[in-house]
This record gives sequence, C-alpha cells and structure tokens, in this order.
Amino acid sequence: MGMNHFGEISLLTNIAKPDICIITNIGTSHIGNLGSRENILKAKLEILEGTENPTVIINNDNDLLHKWYEENKDKMKIYTYAIDEKSFVNAKNIVLNDTGSEFTCVINDKNEKVKVPVGGNHFVINALCAVTVGEVLKIDSDKILKGIEEFELTKKRMDITEKNGVKIINDAYNASLESVKAGLEYISKLDCNKKIAIIGDMLELGNYSKDLHEQVGKQVYKNNIDILICSGENSKYIVKQAELEGMNKDNIYYFENKDDIVNTIKELVKTNDVVWLKASKAMKFYELAENIINSI
Repeated sequence: MGMNHFGEISLLTNIAKPDICIITNIGTSHIGNLGSRENILKAKLEILEGTENPTVIINNDNDLLHKWYEENKDKMKIYTYAIDEKSFVNAKNIVLNDTGSEFTCVINDKNEKVKVPVGGNHFVINALCAVTVGEVLKIDSDKILKGIEEFELTKKRMDITEKNGVKIINDAYNASLESVKAGLEYISKLDCNKKIAIIGDMLELGNYSKDLHEQVGKQVYKNNIDILICSGENSKYIVKQAELEGMNKDNIYYFENKDDIVNTIKELVKTNDVVWLKASKAMKFYELAENIINSI
C-alpha cells in the first residue's frame, strides 16, 4: 500500500497490472500552498503517474471529481461511489443516530444492509468507499460488511466520552472547512439539550484563511449551534461571521487562554449537553478536550 503527500491511497494488488488508486475528496486542505481546489485536484491526480492501466476509485459526489470522471470515464477504468450521484456503489435509506448509521448499499442493483459504528453522513460516504474497494478486489460481501461494522476510528477523530451526563466529542485531530462542516451537521442532528461547539483555527489556508473561517461561522449559524466558543487568531472571523448571520451574541465566546474555555464550560454545561471540539492539530484542542473531561 502506498500513500501520497495528500492522503490519497494506492493499493498494490494482484489485479491485472498495477495499482488501485483511490481519491476520496477535493476540499480546501493545503489550499494555502496550492492556491486553488483545481490545483489540489491536479496534485492528487499525481497518484496516477507511473501506473500502467490503473483502476481508479473516486467519490462521485465531489464536484471536481465528478467533472473529472465525466471527462475521463472512457479513457480508463473508473469506479464511483456516492450518496447523490448515480454511481457503481450508492447509498439509500440512510438512518443516522448518535453512535452510528444504517443504510442500504446498492451495487449493480444488488442491495446490502450496511451498519457503520460512527455517526455522521461523512462516515456513510467513507463506508461506500470501503465497499467499492472490496467489490473491486472481489472480497466476499459478508467480509466487507463485517469489516465496516467493526472498524475503529483513529483517536481524536469523533472520540466520544460521556461524563456526568455530558457528551464530549473530541474531533480535534485536524480541521478543514469540509470536516468542520461535516461535524457541525452531525451534532446538529443529535437529540440533546445544548449543542456547544468549541472551534479553533484551521491552518495552512494562506490567503483563503479569512474567507474559509467566515464560512465556518455561516455553518455554525446554519446548523443551529446553541453556544459557540472560539480560540485562535483566525477563529475571530468565525465569531464575527456567526454574529453577522444572526447568532445571539450572548451565546458566543472568544478566549485567547484555553483555561478560560475550561472554566466557562464548567459553568455552562448541564446534563444532556453535547460539547464538540474541532481545530487543526497544532492548536492542541485534543489536550483541551482532556482538560474539559477532567474538570466536569
């Protein structure tokens, strides 16, 4: 198995000639270095260099990957997966809950029931990717489904701890606009008392930083977050935009000192509240999550 700098995967297999190349998303990570999403696509497509007759697997719901697929589907072997776009593997009848999801996976008109042990629509699309890889490798469907049902996340990615009736979600391994948006959409659907989002800076965004942090502020308001707490130089733009969108100023907090966040959470949280933490890894919000868990 090989992986390029941008996280896309190449599987060395026994299938006819070389690799299976998987491209999962074209978002805004690394945009500060590469300048545009189109350039990010070009960089990720470098995974195809040096391969002979590659089998490519892509997320067909991503706008740039879908466009690339339409332009190249007759030139090479491409397998697609998606929730919305008609693809080789699709999901329907999605049921989301706090701790996971269930959906019907449609593969060439064959239906399979899939259970994912982590909540959020973004993990449905990840499961579709896994199913597609399994199908291409001709792995027995029971093994594919069992593998998905039993998988465990990397620590600090949607790492859920419950203490004194409060659910703390440590999702602070890393952050981009796309992953923040997915996390906000996930907690917005939780059946709880207050939804508290603690968000720090997203890094490596260059000249796009202000705009992308403002977009996070819009997503906070759109997803009906009850309390927003921010820390970090660029997260000030999240705070300002959430206010501009119409979020109550009394429910928005900004702190330079993370100890102030811990103390504020101790005052604010009650039984059946959810506290979600998200920031780029260098912000060390995973340490903040541990401090909150130990304090309440």
